[in-house]
Amino acid sequence: MGDSPAIELAGLTRRYGDRDALNDVTLTLPTGATLVVFGPNGAGKTTLLRVLATLLRPHAGQVRVLGHALPDAGWAVRGHVGFLGHASLLYRDLTARENLRFHAKLHGAPAARVDELLDRVGLLARADDPVHTYSRGMVQRAAVARAVLHDPALLLLDEPTANLDPHAAELVEPLIGASSGRTRVVTSHDPVGGLRDADLALGLRAGRQELLAPAAGISSAQIGALYA
Repeated sequence: MGDSPAIELAGLTRRYGDRDALNDVTLTLPTGATLVVFGPNGAGKTTLLRVLATLLRPHAGQVRVLGHALPDAGWAVRGHVGFLGHASLLYRDLTARENLRFHAKLHGAPAARVDELLDRVGLLARADDPVHTYSRGMVQRAAVARAVLHDPALLLLDEPTANLDPHAAELVEPLIGASSGRTRVVTSHDPVGGLRDADLALGLRAGRQELLAPAAGISSAQIGALYA
C-alpha cells in the first residue's frame, strides 16, 4: 500500500430532498488499500460509491479521490475509476465483445485487451452472443471485464460477487479482488468475507457513520449490530 491517500472524505453529506443519504462521513483510505462498507439497505452504501465515481455531487463536506477534489476535478478522476454496480452498464442487444470494444474505444484501451479479459472471465466461447442471452452470472462476469478494461487505479464495487457461483468468483478475483493490488471500495453484507479481504471497515446506518476501524479489529457481531 502506498502512503498517499487514494480517498479522503471530511464531513461528506449527500441529500435526496430532505433526507440525508450520507451525513458527515469522514475517513482516509491509503493507496492500494481496501475499504469494505457494511450497512442495511438504504444505509447509503451505493450513494457513497456514486459520489466517489463522480456520478453524484456532494452537498457538503470535502471529497478527494486520487488526489483530486470533487466535484470540481471530476474530469481528472473518471478515467481512473472502475465502477461495478447493480446495473451492468452493458448494451443487452450487443455481444460481450461488441460491448467491450465500445468501452475500449471510450477509454483508449488496447483492442487486444478485449479478448484477453473475455478469456479471463470465462466468456470467450460466448463472446459473440448477445448479452440478453446470458445468465445473470455471465452478465456479472462481462460487467467485471468492462470495469477493469481500462486498468483503473480505483475500483468501486457494489456487492461484486452477487450472482456468481464459486467457480465464477474465483475467475474474477484476480481482476477485482484483494490480489488485484488496486485501491478498492467494496460494499458487502457478508461480515466474514468482507472483513477478510479488507484493510478498513466502514459501517453505515441511515446515512450515518456508525463504525470505522481497521478490519482486523472488527468482529462479525459489530457488523451484525448495524442491521439490528
